[in-house]
Amino acid sequence: MLRALLIYLSKATWARRIVTGWRFARRSASRFIAGDTFDEALEKIQSLNEEGLFATLDHLGENVTNTEEAHKAAKEYIEILDRMEEVGIKSNVSLKLTQLGLELDFDLCFDSMKRIASRAAEYGIMVRMDIEDSPTVDRTILMFQKLREVGVTNVGMAFQSYLYRSEADLKVVLPQGAHIRLCKGAYNEPPDVAFPRKADVDANFDKLTALIIDSALADGAEPADPNGKVPPVTAIGTHDEKRIAYAKRYAEQVNFPQRALEFQMLLGIRSDLQKALVKMGYPVRIYVPFGTEWYPYFVRRLAERPANLWFFLSNFFRG
Repeated sequence: MLRALLIYLSKATWARRIVTGWRFARRSASRFIAGDTFDEALEKIQSLNEEGLFATLDHLGENVTNTEEAHKAAKEYIEILDRMEEVGIKSNVSLKLTQLGLELDFDLCFDSMKRIASRAAEYGIMVRMDIEDSPTVDRTILMFQKLREVGVTNVGMAFQSYLYRSEADLKVVLPQGAHIRLCKGAYNEPPDVAFPRKADVDANFDKLTALIIDSALADGAEPADPNGKVPPVTAIGTHDEKRIAYAKRYAEQVNFPQRALEFQMLLGIRSDLQKALVKMGYPVRIYVPFGTEWYPYFVRRLAERPANLWFFLSNFFRG
């Protein structure tokens, strides 16, 4: 019930206006968000790189309402890619298709995605299309396939284990060369679309982990790029130690190389676990979001874990 309420609030314009006006809210959000500017994000990524961690850079934004906003977002991503190459950080980029106008016009979004991915390809960088709520999944898969048809191959995807459809979808895109980030899911989906019980989401997560590992192994189990620009096919996005333990155990069972199994986590959550996995020899990539459009991302982080919500409330009472 609380999770559903928070996810509703993440999309509510009236709630955004109120919360973004609270100084303590932005202070709380800074735990999970690198800053408002690229330079602030760059500083955070450089410190992560020094600790042996890769990054994926996300310029926050989603659900643009007009073509001007969509074009502006695409232009900013191309500028970000140029800056990344200039400074030489170990990072790729992630983005949301609704930030590029997916809800306005598929072709508009496709053209922007092609331009961004083509610029990223010049620098050897992979672009990850973040997965959003279930109504966007078919168009996200279609976007991946259309890009492959025109020779754009440096685009990865994300899938969510709480959706019933994810197993079937993975069986379609893995043979087509998709690099996958597997996560549990952060939107409020109806029970006819997503598993309502956490135990079932977890069980499906492990099942899909094995599916992705098996597919990557059959295709040669290419390791993570040491420059951090291209994640391997198998990227496990979770802070759940049981899911991580299963992935490690299954990979060992099938002789899957350590450097081909990447763990991906969010900035500000379980840095102890991130560093421990690096010490074990696994590639670890941290999702580093930045920008002024932090509100929906931040509220979804509150919905995911009670500890995050308590962190926010403790700042509220401190003022």
